[in-house]
Amino acid sequence: MHCREAGSTLRQTLNDTDSTDYTYDTPGYVFDNDSAHSEEQHRCLAAAYDPVTLPRLAATGVGDGWRCLEIGSGGGSVARWLAARVVPTGEVTATDVKPHHIPEMPGLSVVRHDVVTDPLPEAAFDLIVARLVLQHLPARGAVLDKLVGALKPGGLLQIDEFDTSYEPPLLAPDARAAELYSAFLRAKAAAMRAGGGDPHWGRRVPAAMRAAGLVDIDPQPFIEARHAASAGLRLQLHHTYHLRDKLIAEGMTERDLEDVRALMRDPSFRAASSILYSTQGRRPAVGGGS
Repeated sequence: MHCREAGSTLRQTLNDTDSTDYTYDTPGYVFDNDSAHSEEQHRCLAAAYDPVTLPRLAATGVGDGWRCLEIGSGGGSVARWLAARVVPTGEVTATDVKPHHIPEMPGLSVVRHDVVTDPLPEAAFDLIVARLVLQHLPARGAVLDKLVGALKPGGLLQIDEFDTSYEPPLLAPDARAAELYSAFLRAKAAAMRAGGGDPHWGRRVPAAMRAAGLVDIDPQPFIEARHAASAGLRLQLHHTYHLRDKLIAEGMTERDLEDVRALMRDPSFRAASSILYSTQGRRPAVGGGS
């Protein structure tokens, strides 16, 4: 397959078969990618986690001629970075259920696609990236198998996912404030689980990759301090608005949300981030192995 055929093949496949309702107000993904909050969500995610995702991708040697796929591209910052690396003869396919936030550019093909229900071409990509997507999907195991099948022999899969089991407050004005922040995190995790998500899935990715047949698996954990000026805490603050209804449903009150917002804006507040695992694995080459 020529290096530019993967994106066009995927687009044609979806044009032929797509009957999905993309309102996507369904269990499994707690963040609406097309709401008043989505652009801020994309900005915060890029600011907080591109500094982890992009160096890991750069270390793969991705460059001119590579065929790449990013699923759940959101605002497209990762896909656009990849596109700039693979031109002029390569191509990046960026998919999302609501992809209109992703700006087109040379080397980038944008496709509306639901990775749970829609097909992917077999053995088509040198590199596939999925950041903070599979942990939300109840069918994450089947989706992982689908991604592995879409890799060329020798191709690389990078999955970046959280394990939120550790993200404690470290410095708060008093014990009540610390407990309120912890209660917010518990409510957010409960909202995710209610949709079939796994907020701890980051730690399970390496074993899941091995079970899916990948080799050369390389998990790298990243953790940092959250504070009022950090993109990671700004993302948490944003979630008090984006997930407001779900947090209320999990027992938080409007007063709780007002108070935790004030806490996260306090310059003296400190918390540990959750652990972001950036895990890479390779599809065995034909006739090869680990």
